[in-house]
Amino acid sequence: MDKLEITGGIPLEGEVSISGAKNAALPILAATLLADGPVMLGNVPHLNDVTTTVKLLRRMGVEITFHDGTTLEVDARGASRFVAPYELVKTMRASILVLGPLVGRYGYAEVSLPGGCAIGARPVHLHVDGLRAMGADISIDNGYIRARTKRLTGARLVLEISTVTGTENLMMAAVCARGESVIENAAREPEVIDLANFLVAMGAQIEGAGTDTIHVQGTDQLTGAAYDVMPDRIETGTYLVAGAITGGRVTVNKTRPGHLDAVLQKLAEAGAKIDIGPTWVRLDMRGRRPRAVNIKTAPYPAFPTDMQAQFCALNAIADGVSAITETIFENRFQHALEMQRMGASLRIIGNTVICHGVEALAGAPVMATDLRASASLVLAAAAARGTTIIDRIYHIDRGYERIEEKLAQLGAAIKRLTS
Repeated sequence: MDKLEITGGIPLEGEVSISGAKNAALPILAATLLADGPVMLGNVPHLNDVTTTVKLLRRMGVEITFHDGTTLEVDARGASRFVAPYELVKTMRASILVLGPLVGRYGYAEVSLPGGCAIGARPVHLHVDGLRAMGADISIDNGYIRARTKRLTGARLVLEISTVTGTENLMMAAVCARGESVIENAAREPEVIDLANFLVAMGAQIEGAGTDTIHVQGTDQLTGAAYDVMPDRIETGTYLVAGAITGGRVTVNKTRPGHLDAVLQKLAEAGAKIDIGPTWVRLDMRGRRPRAVNIKTAPYPAFPTDMQAQFCALNAIADGVSAITETIFENRFQHALEMQRMGASLRIIGNTVICHGVEALAGAPVMATDLRASASLVLAAAAARGTTIIDRIYHIDRGYERIEEKLAQLGAAIKRLTS
């Protein structure tokens, strides 16, 4: 099992380019099941979750060709096996995203209940209830969701909670339904908009993506299309925090600053100098220790839960006391326990971590527990005195493309240890 070895205390400086967004690429790959023609996808990140999705689609009979490192040609016209088996989806919660397209286009799906990070419950009943409201006959037994319908019918779908994957799944199903569907309390995340834009490029009729009410007019057929996946806003935020936590100066390129308003606001509050261009952000924290900042996660456009762990690392070495409150997922503070091994003064009280900033962390052996926890430990190690060994980094390979190469490009003393 691979590990990362990081010797900290080096201010990170330089430029890094952002890859395509994992959380946009996965639903877009699932949506290629709806196309009656080849799809060319650009800016697809090379990640373990993407590799798993490609394997899943190929298992269904989808033809996928890699044209270069980031471009895929996907042809779903030969799809004939509408099953997502447990052995493929057990590591990835996003596997649920094939449910909507399979039921919508083919009228049948057998999808294993998903696995993934150990960060609390992500209930699938919102997906199931929505598909039932559109006329699907669904049962859940032996760990599988089994759905069948002749054709879905448009419906008013009111989501109990704002869920990204739930919104995406139902939107993909609705583009094939007869008549209009209205998704209320829809998620507003940029990744939802990116999926909607891709569906529209294939001929879908969707209005309201990015608001809390999405209108979808069903259509009989979607065509092939060419589309580039949006840049990853969470990867962008992670490298900006890397600059801040090490007292460095980092420029991230090929990104969309408008997706990061809440994160950039907190970095400025922490004392960083922020400059913004059309496709780049520059952070300068040279000569300054970060100030502690309070964080409360909430759905977009508020502060993202996927940046909570990274700011926990920043607050661990910041000047002052702060509180980080997690409102999206329970059990998402396991990184705090590992940071304590490095000398962080962190106390978990319910869904809040109280951070008493210390002047420096110390290198130690630590273990990654989920994707964003992995990133936070890398950041903490980059700022720490001495050497840190991070175990179970397969989590980080699910969501960060070539993280050790990109950090080394910024001057970090980091290397991958292959067992």
